[in-house]
Amino acid sequence: MKNAPIVGTSVPRMEGRDKVTGHAHYVDDMVLPGMLYGTTVRSRIARGKIERIAFGTGIDWNTFVIVGPRDIPGKNCIALIEDDQPCLADGMVNHPEEALLLLAHPDRHLVPKAVEAISVEYHPLPAIFTMEESEAQSQIIWGRDNTFKSYRIEKGDVDAVWQSADHIVEGEYTTGAQEQLYIENNGMIAAFDPHKGLTVWGSLQCPYYVHKALMKLLGLSADRVRVVQMETGGAFGGKEEYPSMIAAHAALLAMKAGKPVKIIYDRMEDMAATTKRHPSRTRHRTGVSKDGKILGGEIDFTLDGGAYKTLSPVVLSRGAIHAGGPYYWPSVQIRAKAVATNAPPHGAFRGFGAPQSLFALERHMDRIAQVVGLSPVEIRRRNLLKPGQTTTTGQTVEEQIDLGKLLDRALELSDYSAKKEQFAKANQQCARKKGMGIAAFLHGAGFTGSGERFLGSLVGVEASADGSLRILVSSTEFGQGTNTVLCQIAAEALGLRYLDMGIAQPDTDQVPNSGPTVASRTVMVVGKLVESAALGIKETLAASGMLGDSYSPEEFRSACLGYVRKHGKLRSLVQYQQPDDIVWDEEKYHGSAYAAFAWAVYIAEVSVDLTTYQVTVDDFVALQEIGRVLHPVLARGQIIGGVAQGIGFALYEKVIWEQGRMQNGQMTNYIMPTCADLPSIRVYFEELGNIHGAYGAKGIGELPMDGPAPAIVNAVEDALHVPFHAIPLLPEDIFAALSESAAPESAATSARGKE
Repeated sequence: MKNAPIVGTSVPRMEGRDKVTGHAHYVDDMVLPGMLYGTTVRSRIARGKIERIAFGTGIDWNTFVIVGPRDIPGKNCIALIEDDQPCLADGMVNHPEEALLLLAHPDRHLVPKAVEAISVEYHPLPAIFTMEESEAQSQIIWGRDNTFKSYRIEKGDVDAVWQSADHIVEGEYTTGAQEQLYIENNGMIAAFDPHKGLTVWGSLQCPYYVHKALMKLLGLSADRVRVVQMETGGAFGGKEEYPSMIAAHAALLAMKAGKPVKIIYDRMEDMAATTKRHPSRTRHRTGVSKDGKILGGEIDFTLDGGAYKTLSPVVLSRGAIHAGGPYYWPSVQIRAKAVATNAPPHGAFRGFGAPQSLFALERHMDRIAQVVGLSPVEIRRRNLLKPGQTTTTGQTVEEQIDLGKLLDRALELSDYSAKKEQFAKANQQCARKKGMGIAAFLHGAGFTGSGERFLGSLVGVEASADGSLRILVSSTEFGQGTNTVLCQIAAEALGLRYLDMGIAQPDTDQVPNSGPTVASRTVMVVGKLVESAALGIKETLAASGMLGDSYSPEEFRSACLGYVRKHGKLRSLVQYQQPDDIVWDEEKYHGSAYAAFAWAVYIAEVSVDLTTYQVTVDDFVALQEIGRVLHPVLARGQIIGGVAQGIGFALYEKVIWEQGRMQNGQMTNYIMPTCADLPSIRVYFEELGNIHGAYGAKGIGELPMDGPAPAIVNAVEDALHVPFHAIPLLPEDIFAALSESAAPESAATSARGKE
């Protein structure tokens, strides 16, 4: 007897009860016997040589555990893509906040006093703080030319475009850094046993990233390093690579002390020292026909990577691939690079480079519409990708997506045409101007190109001696619903009740490496493997003669018990195998970039108060095609949360830099939107299915970060008829632009336009 479908319903969250009752166990709740409290002594200059470190009077230094670079038993690096970032600076610092020394003490209140008592003498060296300075190469601070990574995507014949184009439209667009601002600060506990090895517990996204980093740093074999994810209070990419640094610091202190060590960042340290969204600059030059068709173009996409490479190459990769958006480019040349500056390294953040390049593209589409004399709607409609056409990397659109239909539905849901007409009349007489803005976009799910094949994710489902089932993955829950949806998938595959499922705590001693919880891959890639592994359990029981074609949950449990008693452990393991139709040329950056894309059209309605110059988002329609909605409440929550973050990216969240250091690293002066600043976010879905995803699902986590900023800024321009090319767009920026446009010469230039 088969249960009612579980996939597609909003079952209770797997971890929900523990969170609302206070039973969820976070890393700072954990206390081990004899535990010390650790901290980091950091650089206070952007670049220079360390001349001398002095330990001041008034502190009994004999009671402290002190770790420097000479105490590192393995390689002094945080292993990731390239081992260029040291765990502790050894003679040279390359950004403010770089770690110099580590301290630990039984009294947590004495630790910050000790940090203040340490003085460092430097020989300062010239530093660079902008992408333009890095490109000029007046100072070489990384490699031979300050460039971490570059890509080149080519399709068609761009040189021929300029001869045939009726219009050539140029534009430059910039985005700033953005802080992830998760609820729970970063934190780790490390304990070292000379016989068993090292164990770390922490707030993190990717246990096996931390595992890899600790092996190389400490010179330990894989079986002597254990990483356990505790309940994690938010991440958004900010706990992808940086927890390896904190785990490394706690581990070094624990090994030297012979006691467990806890390191918990306060909010100021977390904001100042950890990674943020990469600032970006995108330059477009586009050839367009007189009827508004894109003929081709050049896109230059540049990211500020900060002082070390970390994840900049993969953030750059995704941003470059998405730079052409959901449009057909007969010819295109995309040049992308990430450059070094003397700021703390930038890293992963929801969207992973696509929000930056898509902001530029969607602003540029409105610019093209103005030049050609078409509406923002029509310029998009005439250029949207159709099945059978190819993306900028030459990937053929195989699924039967109708982006024109998606656009029409979004326009209808937002009442776009009627409101545009209404606002145009009202704005002539009102000091509060209103506007409507559109963004159309796509987001690839999973690792780029052959990334999933190289990763080779491994997933397990096992039946225990009591007949219960448990999913074994290193994919982590940090608020987005991983545990819930994976349990739904396994229950659906086996025809069991959702509550019959369990999921193992991510612990590298207990779960296989199913890959990092990033890149919109968990439900599509890992979920598909969970489905296969669950079916493997069913097939094993059937082959053994213990389970028939139809069964009740009780009969299934009985079969599991019988099998375990007779044969021992019942476990099904499945490894990712890349489908034959996903073909990618890593050198040319050509081919199937992603197994599937999610597609979306977002429409923002805004007001601009010409007394305060504040922008308010009054209404927001988010329409997306994501294959299959597995859990409606969680899916809707993902979209609402992404749009909220996108509103912050567009209008509020500005990092103030001074000599490479964040100056507003507090929640009192780093302004993010609150509930009072958010509109009604109306979420709608289309479902086409996806052969590569569990029950037809695609990735959803990153998609809603891509569209809000351009839709909002497009709406602001619609309200004010003044162009804006940079975010965050603050009231002072609007005031300055309106003041400039009011000048007679500016007004004349604006009226003429330029191509």
